[in-house]
Amino acid sequence: MAHAALVSLLRTLEDSPQPMQHVLSDLHHKVGCLLGILEVDSSRKSSLSIKDFEGRIRDASFEAQDIIESHISTDQQELSKSVSSGVCSCFWDIISAVQDMFPAIHLCETWTDSMYQGMNLEVKGLKRVIGELDLILEAMSKIKDGKEEAPGAGNLWVAGASRSVAGNESAPVGLDQDLFHLKDRLTGSSSNLDIISIVGMGGIGKTTLARNLYNDPLIEDRFDTRAWVVVSQNYHVQEILTILVNSTRQDGAQVHKKSVDELAVRLHKNLKGRRYLIVMDDVWDVKAWDEVKRFFPDDNNSSRIILTTRQSEVAMYANHRSPIHHMALSSPESSWDLLRETIFGQEDCPYALQEIGWNIAENCKGLPLAIVVTGGLLSKDSKEEDWKRIAQDVKSAIARNAGDQFMEILSLSYNSLPHHLRSCFLYMGVFPEDYEIFVSQLIKLWVAEGFIKPLSHKSLEELAEDYLSNLINRSLVEVRRRNRNGEIKSIVIHDMLRELCLQKAQDEKFLQLMNSDHHVFPQGRNNQRRVSIQFNNFNHAVFTVVHDSYLHSLLCFRHYRTSFELVSVILSFRLLKVLDTLTIMLDELPIGIVELVHLRYIALWFGGEGRLPESIRKLWNLQTLVVYRTHLRNLKSDILYLPLNIWKMPQLRHLLFDRGFFPYPFLAEVIEKDAVVLENLQTLSDVKNFPCTKEVMEIMPNLKKLGISYVHESGTEWSYYEFNNFIYLQKLDTLKCEFSKDDGVGKRLPLKLALPLNLRKLTLQGCTISWENMTVIGSLPNLEVLKLRDFEFEGSVWEPNEGEFTKLKYLLIEESSLEQWHADYTHFPRLQHLCLSFCSMLEAIPPEFGDIASLEMIELYKCSTSVVDSAMLIQEDQQSLGNEGFRVRVNSYSDYFDSKFDTSLRKVLRAKSIRTLLMTNLAAQRFMEAKRRVY
Repeated sequence: MAHAALVSLLRTLEDSPQPMQHVLSDLHHKVGCLLGILEVDSSRKSSLSIKDFEGRIRDASFEAQDIIESHISTDQQELSKSVSSGVCSCFWDIISAVQDMFPAIHLCETWTDSMYQGMNLEVKGLKRVIGELDLILEAMSKIKDGKEEAPGAGNLWVAGASRSVAGNESAPVGLDQDLFHLKDRLTGSSSNLDIISIVGMGGIGKTTLARNLYNDPLIEDRFDTRAWVVVSQNYHVQEILTILVNSTRQDGAQVHKKSVDELAVRLHKNLKGRRYLIVMDDVWDVKAWDEVKRFFPDDNNSSRIILTTRQSEVAMYANHRSPIHHMALSSPESSWDLLRETIFGQEDCPYALQEIGWNIAENCKGLPLAIVVTGGLLSKDSKEEDWKRIAQDVKSAIARNAGDQFMEILSLSYNSLPHHLRSCFLYMGVFPEDYEIFVSQLIKLWVAEGFIKPLSHKSLEELAEDYLSNLINRSLVEVRRRNRNGEIKSIVIHDMLRELCLQKAQDEKFLQLMNSDHHVFPQGRNNQRRVSIQFNNFNHAVFTVVHDSYLHSLLCFRHYRTSFELVSVILSFRLLKVLDTLTIMLDELPIGIVELVHLRYIALWFGGEGRLPESIRKLWNLQTLVVYRTHLRNLKSDILYLPLNIWKMPQLRHLLFDRGFFPYPFLAEVIEKDAVVLENLQTLSDVKNFPCTKEVMEIMPNLKKLGISYVHESGTEWSYYEFNNFIYLQKLDTLKCEFSKDDGVGKRLPLKLALPLNLRKLTLQGCTISWENMTVIGSLPNLEVLKLRDFEFEGSVWEPNEGEFTKLKYLLIEESSLEQWHADYTHFPRLQHLCLSFCSMLEAIPPEFGDIASLEMIELYKCSTSVVDSAMLIQEDQQSLGNEGFRVRVNSYSDYFDSKFDTSLRKVLRAKSIRTLLMTNLAAQRFMEAKRRVY
């Protein structure tokens, strides 16, 4: 975690008050140098060269960061006391003025006990840290320049492939579909050389699948020659070529001690004119493929190469024109079949053990390596008690008996990660087992934790998305759900990989997990920097942490009612950067939170007075603020009123509320000289009656997501809100506008819209729109998702113009009085998903939709029989065109309500009060899941 610690320290140095940055310039320089060395080391794939220094770098970085942030926190408290007692001067203002007058004077040389009590201790601490970093930098520089050998470099050992645990070859249990599909590709009619990539996480069975293909009699007969080579992480081109040459020689003679060039010529000669099958197993790097690919001739004779890898990037690089074969986890049925065969072979499993065995197989979560290892712990002679003991905790059973070798196989993926991705991967351990991790929340947390090193051409969030894509491509996390336009919405991590996270996190002093298995903190402040609470004895657990600790992040994933003692303990963590207590229902906002000046991420759920204090501005580092209110039957009580000072917090990046009310920043009586442009603000949702004046839009120039709800109050014209000024938000990606009447009745009014061209997702609810404005929407060149809820068209017939909706992928029309719809494939050329709900007056879906080649699904909720019939006719047309995957789904009202629960928190809360929702644990769990999905 050296890289993450250095990046976090760098952020602290750059975000600290200006005078401190001057004083700490030497430390800043050394941190930059160390980061440079680590990043070069990552690019060389040789982390062993600096591994022995990583712990020292991490600990020194932690200490420096704690000293600096403790000083800032103390200084802020002193300032608050001074202001409250009428003293207007500030220590750092004075120091800054002195430095302006005498720039040659360095503050570190002028600090004395008489000037500031305790400052000498901090100076000595920083000098000690700088000295330690100097020693490390000197040693690492010598290794980098080749003047010294890295410690431990002579004892290199790399774990073997998963077959070392699972055996040399396994029966193809549960692989029937994979084998059928890949045999078809191996024996297909294409005469071109085809590279077939098999991709999946460690232990999923890539080698087993490839081996069964390789040894299949039909495949043996088809190819003139075959060869198998294991590449691995630490490969040598000479060894790879030697194996391939010896495997493909027609005379059977063996070659030894040949140069790479000689081997390359011989390999090409051996393969020329022959139909060959080459398996390159366990490829980790595109460079390995580059080293050998030119030696494989393409003679248009249907030769094939199978490549197995954990990394999608490698597969895409090897052959971007051919589809990748992604291996899926085994089904529960296949898992049980594999476990049973591993233990009993061809014999039957005793009836008394079948249910227990099924549970054991299911707890392996579909990972064949875990199933085979678990099967090896049992035998057909094992007692029922042994089976029950393993069924209680499969992970612990594996750890006790085959843990080192099993984890070493999974660790290969972790060890191959570049330094900047390791902390992001280990952060997956923060979340509970089987937890659906929402990408938008994860990215905000990564940014707040300081894991993302800034680059000038991309935002931190964009860089974080790249990091996540890298982890997905490396088969370390799995996509669970996608948004309507195909973007990744949520991910999951396999239990065994999560166990790897927790082991590495403990080794790296990265994370302390508190659940039923882990609830005692190790000694030492560096083991308490990040805590995830995942069990119900929360009050007792928190009190085991000493007050005023060095805790930087506290995340809670269980449901509690608050207490005064609990709040006071949380507020004692002066260095806290991340506070996520969205599952804790606070009686009121803890006012002391504004003293935690290092907070970057806050997620709270509280009742009481719905008003943030003006002192919120003290949180000058705050990036993300997520606040939900206790919903009662009176909807007005859930509004959160924000102070005017919210406009003076330039670090803000994401503001999310169930219902927030912003003061208008440009009233004459509140304009102040220190008002700022919120250049970093990217998300603002959900705010009430937000006036979209040009001036307001211009102080949020980089806003990407905006959610607004309007309650039309009597005496206020719709024009007051100036909807035409959305066009000034040039980077706006997602816009959601909801309109309603204060009394819930009355005709909805037409709107004048002007929308930015970059808009990709648009939701309009509760409004009537003219055909002119529908043309404005349809003409948006990048629009991919359009949701029209409780929506009225100007007339009963909709006929889009040609050239509109050119990129639209998802269209929802809900609760509309639309009667006739005339359109064809030219109006929605890329439509993939059409959803109609409560459109009882609509006569039919345009039959020409049967010609839209991209269409994948039509969903209907409470629509007329004629609409359902038209959808079925479209399905016939789609299938006649070869689109066998096209589906029509006709859902009941209960199905519809359940889906709305999953995607719209506020809709549900209007139907039921929070007190009703919390009647059962299940309802509470679903409520909190819905809350997190609003991210």
